[in-house]
Amino acid sequence: MTAIKNILLVTFDQWRWECLSALGHPILQTPKLDAFCRDAVLFKNHWSVTCPCGPGRSALLTGTYLHKNRALRNGTPLDRRFTNIALETRKLNYDPALFGYTDISPDPRGAPHRDPIFNSYEGVLPGMTRICRLDEDFGTWFTDLEAKGYIIPAQPWDIFRPAKPVAGKGYSYAPASFKAEDSNAAFLTNSAIDYVSARRGQKWFAHITYISPHPPWIVSEPYHARYDAADVPMPVRAPSAEEEGALHPWLKYRIAYGGQPTKPGSGLVMGRDYDPATMPEAELRQLRATYYGMINEVEDNFDRLLDHLKATGEYDETLIVLTSDHGEQFGDHWLFGKTGFFDESYHIPLIIRDPRPAADSARGRQVDAFTESVDVMPTILDVLGAPIPRQVDGYPLTSFLTGGTPDGWRMEAHIEYDIGDPSLGTAEAALSLRSDECGLAVIRSAEYKYVHFAALPPLLFDLRNDPDERIDRSKDPAYREIMLEMAQRLLSWRMNTEERELTYCHIADGVNEYRDDRYDFLR
Repeated sequence: MTAIKNILLVTFDQWRWECLSALGHPILQTPKLDAFCRDAVLFKNHWSVTCPCGPGRSALLTGTYLHKNRALRNGTPLDRRFTNIALETRKLNYDPALFGYTDISPDPRGAPHRDPIFNSYEGVLPGMTRICRLDEDFGTWFTDLEAKGYIIPAQPWDIFRPAKPVAGKGYSYAPASFKAEDSNAAFLTNSAIDYVSARRGQKWFAHITYISPHPPWIVSEPYHARYDAADVPMPVRAPSAEEEGALHPWLKYRIAYGGQPTKPGSGLVMGRDYDPATMPEAELRQLRATYYGMINEVEDNFDRLLDHLKATGEYDETLIVLTSDHGEQFGDHWLFGKTGFFDESYHIPLIIRDPRPAADSARGRQVDAFTESVDVMPTILDVLGAPIPRQVDGYPLTSFLTGGTPDGWRMEAHIEYDIGDPSLGTAEAALSLRSDECGLAVIRSAEYKYVHFAALPPLLFDLRNDPDERIDRSKDPAYREIMLEMAQRLLSWRMNTEERELTYCHIADGVNEYRDDRYDFLR
């Protein structure tokens, strides 16, 4: 009987859920990922519970919602009281190895304010051993490039400037200055292959975090020319940015900033800034075509790692989880990046391969049930037979992996986001909000989506008749009962996921621990 020995957790950055040809994408072709899906379980209705990168990864790696861990934005520290997937698997004698980054800012309490660990928000998840570093200065990747004869720019992100613009093409069509075999994706993959090769015969846990398809949107040959921009569909949005912004005060504000907090369109590609409201159609289509090429690049590298595991016999000993930290607006609703309440920022891929024979009947399955990023940590622990910490808000997906569908499973996704930025105060000033009034929460079922703002008007979408989220029904008398029901369900969810660390403990003639029955419905 096959036993799980190894864990491979792969996180792509900013990958939209529909970007798999297994899901019928009209342009993008992902044959290698499709083949992996046929040997695994694809969760079609999977959601990140928050964004951007740091908050998304905090939720993924601790199994907790934003209202509990309060890691609101990139650079917000994660309270050290929270355990995580690395610390929990260390109890099982794993040494979790990181290839890339986790964007987990350390808790500063008890450390000097000038401690070098605070020089960047891109901290390492406690319990992870960083084997290959890939953060904002690209240090180890640059060392590798220098050894191969590349000239490293003074400003690290300038490595992503196009080699040479191509006449008649969008700016992002031009390939990167580095070869595909020298890309950061290839560098991470090479490092991971070297690591698992050196540990043959020992169990391992590798967490690989590819930066693609996160901006800057540029990719090496031949991926840069994989898709014709003319074939790429335009975004889903209102006829004008002004009409889109009329939906809600926050959206009007956010569109004015082009999806970026400080400078419209900055960071999408190096060497050019874009205002989504005035971006030429050809440029927008090319950005999307380049994004698809970036997906193919990381797909090929992920497949190269799978080939190595198959060649060494470790593929059938390894639990493999592939997901993303959040999605990408990509011009939909006149926004770029990950932000707000629209589906595009939160609907993400999740593919899990359980190598055990009990999962054989479910291979190739596509699950329609609502699953969330907080489910990943308890799934890994449950498959390994380990206890799930009481802090965890998610539920193990083990039943789905073996062909089942639990009775009583959730019927909606839950999302939280903070629209503020205390370092700049731009949203607070523009919308007359205090910093503690910047939260929003979403409950999203198959039929309706309710968005509750702490101090701004709510939104209600009828997804059956308005799948693109264009018409607010919150003030429509015909939807009053539906809105009340959705608000009640949102409140009940929030109450059911409050802090529970000591909830099942009773002090009387000693310390008495009572059983946590949250997972009984899954058994």
